[in-house]
Amino acid sequence: MRFAKEPDHTHGTVAKTAIVFVNLGTPDAPTAAAVRPYLKQFLSDPRVVEIPRAIWWLILHGLILPFRSGKSAQKYASIWSAEGSPLRIHTEKQALLLRGYLGQRGHDVQVAYAMRYGNPSLPQVLGKLKADGCERILVLPAYPQYSSSTSASTFDAVFSHYAGVRNMPELRIVKHYHDHDGYIQALKESVLAYWTMHGRPDKLVMSFHGVPKRALLLGDPYHCECHKTARLLARQLGLSEDQYMVTFQSRLGKAEWLQPYTAPTLQSLAKKGIKRVDVMCPGFVGDCLETLEEIDMEGRRDFLTAGGKEFHYIPCLNESPAWISALAEIAEQHMLGWPTSMTAAAREIQQREATIGRSEARRLGAQR
Repeated sequence: MRFAKEPDHTHGTVAKTAIVFVNLGTPDAPTAAAVRPYLKQFLSDPRVVEIPRAIWWLILHGLILPFRSGKSAQKYASIWSAEGSPLRIHTEKQALLLRGYLGQRGHDVQVAYAMRYGNPSLPQVLGKLKADGCERILVLPAYPQYSSSTSASTFDAVFSHYAGVRNMPELRIVKHYHDHDGYIQALKESVLAYWTMHGRPDKLVMSFHGVPKRALLLGDPYHCECHKTARLLARQLGLSEDQYMVTFQSRLGKAEWLQPYTAPTLQSLAKKGIKRVDVMCPGFVGDCLETLEEIDMEGRRDFLTAGGKEFHYIPCLNESPAWISALAEIAEQHMLGWPTSMTAAAREIQQREATIGRSEARRLGAQR
């Protein structure tokens, strides 16, 4: 093992604390040329596709990348904004607001965002934080529910990066927050605010990203954590069991995934006479391809084409104050014991950044 040269060490330098807010990732542009390397990195992760490498290499390079890159690029183009990828925009704004909220709570910490696949990459961000003198790092995934294919993959990438670092920082990781009070309350506020403006549905569908059923059978807790989130939220909303349901979307390949699947469920509900359905995606904290295109476009079409009358998509938490406050609480709980007290000068800077962040969040909300 060869280790990279460390930055020059100056004795007496005050160690800094940083939070890395990690999301899945997004291509740099809605083009086949940009989508192909992103898909290759994503689908080459053994945590994501648990198929023998030699067999999967042939399938990936012979079938998926040549044919799926162009189709995926068209989907990305349908939701791309003038500022870029919605997932990147929301992740960046959430990180900015998180820094401001923590500053108002008296914490002097850096907050950076990174992508597991694509840019800015985890190694790039972790390397910059080290150069900035950050000796304490909290890794905070944008995944409320733990899964091997998302959360564990993020931790793999973090540990892999530090395997080549001589002077490692102190590391902490957030495994999950699927039942965190602040997260559940933020979801509740989001739903009630939407219903106040648009009325209530006949059925609320909570659609989570799917994983292969094999993962559940081998001990992955994701399925259970999704259902716990749904139960807690339904209780807060005062819903009975027949007023909501949990489904799973984004199936890949022919193997059985967690069921019921979202698309056929929406079609079935319409055929059974459900006139209005509201769909939300609690597992995504920011709107992205899977919510804006797969649910709000494709899901809408599935339901209406099958005879449904009204389809409503309830947006993700995005930059809602309740969600950023919950995120700050989660970060605080996991930084407990670290010296993060803020000086008066640093507090002033943080408050200024929080004001700028809120202004940007309002502007983005007005564009939706």
